[in-house]
Amino acid sequence: MNGAPGPAADRALADAFRADWGRVVANLIAVTGDWDLAEDSAQHAFAKALSTWRRDGVPRSPQAWLTTTARNHAIDVIRHDRVAAAKLPALVPEPAETDDSGIADERLRLIFTCCHPAIALESQIALALRTLCGLSVAEVARAFLVGEAAMAKRLVRAKQKIAIARIPYRVPPAHLLPHRIIGVRAVLYLLFNEGYAATAGPDLLRPDLCDQAIELTRMVCGLMPDPESWGLLALLELTHARSAARIGPDGELIPLEEQDRTRWNADLIAAGLSHVETALRRERVGPYQVQALIAATHAMAPSAAETDWARIVRLYDELIAATPTPTVLLNRAVAVGMRDGPQAGLDALGSTGHPQGSAHPLASAVRADLLRRLGDFAAAATAYDDAIAHATNDAERRYLQKRRASVITS
Repeated sequence: MNGAPGPAADRALADAFRADWGRVVANLIAVTGDWDLAEDSAQHAFAKALSTWRRDGVPRSPQAWLTTTARNHAIDVIRHDRVAAAKLPALVPEPAETDDSGIADERLRLIFTCCHPAIALESQIALALRTLCGLSVAEVARAFLVGEAAMAKRLVRAKQKIAIARIPYRVPPAHLLPHRIIGVRAVLYLLFNEGYAATAGPDLLRPDLCDQAIELTRMVCGLMPDPESWGLLALLELTHARSAARIGPDGELIPLEEQDRTRWNADLIAAGLSHVETALRRERVGPYQVQALIAATHAMAPSAAETDWARIVRLYDELIAATPTPTVLLNRAVAVGMRDGPQAGLDALGSTGHPQGSAHPLASAVRADLLRRLGDFAAAATAYDDAIAHATNDAERRYLQKRRASVITS
C-alpha cells in the first residue's frame, strides 16, 4: 500500500463501491450461499476499508482487498455460528467454473446470474438492484412504488426461497440468456431511473448510474440485438441527453418546458434516434420502444410549445394498453394537460381508473403544477405542501418550495 490522505482514500473507496460492490457480494454468495451474510460481510469490508485505507493507504488492488476482507469476515461469522461444522466446508476456494455465457463484462454476468427464472420476476429485479447494483432498500422500494418495509419483506422472502429451493448462483450458459433478458432489461431501466432522478440526497442526478446503465444496455444489444433491447438503449440515450439541462448552476431542478435545449447532448440524441429506427425495423413494438418513441418526439421538438403532444398522448395510450402502471398513467395526464390545457390534465389525473394512480409519489406535484397553470393558486399551494412533505430528494424539494412560494405571492 502507498500512503494516501483521507480525501484520496475516500475517493478510492467511492470508486471501489461503484465498481466492485456487486463483484464482492456475488463472490460471497457463490462461496457461502447466504445472501444476507454476503451483504453483511461486504458492508463490513467497505466500512473497514474507510479507516484502514485512510491510515495505511489504498491497496494496489482494492477489489482483491475488499473481497478477502469480506470473505474473512464471513468465515469469522460462521465459525461463531452453532452450525459452523455444516457451513465451513463451503468456504473453500471456488473451483474454476466454465463460463460459456459469452458475456465479457463481469457486472452484466452478475445481473444475468441474479435474474434466475425460478424466482418471481419482481424479486429477480429487486434482488439485483439491491444486492449487485448497491441500491438501498428505500431506492429499490421507490422503483417499485411500494413502501420500504414492504420491499424489505419481499427481499427477505426471495432470499428464503433461494435458500429453501437451493437455487444455484451460477452464470447461465449462452442458450439460457434469453430466458433472463426481461429481468435484465428491467434492472438496467430502473438503475438508470435512480441515476436520472435520485431517491434522496442533495443532488438530483447520479450520472455514474446513468452511464453504467447505458453502457451495460449497449452490451446487451451486442449479445441479443432484439427490438426491445434496442428500444431500451434508445430510451436511455434520449433521456440522458437532457441531463445537463435538467439542473441549474446551483443544482436546482429545471422542468422540461423551461430547459435550454441547446444544452441537450446532440450526440446522444443522434444515437438514440438511430437506435429507435433499428428497433422499429423489427416490426415488433414493445413498451420500451414506445417509450423511446415518446422520448424521440421530445428530442425532435424545438420547444415544449412546439412538441407534438397529440402524438405523445397517442403513444401513452398505446403504452397503457400494454403496461398500465401508475407512472405511465401519470405521465399521460401530464401530456393531456399540455395538449388540451390544465383542466383536461386534472380530469385525466383524477380519472385514471387505477387504484394506485393517486398514490404515485409525484402525483401531488403534477396536480399542483396543473392547478397553478389553471390559476387556482390556493389549491395549488395545498397540493405543493403535500408534494413537499413526500419529497425525499433535496433538489426536488427546493424546486417544489420555490413553486409554492410563487403561487403564494401571485
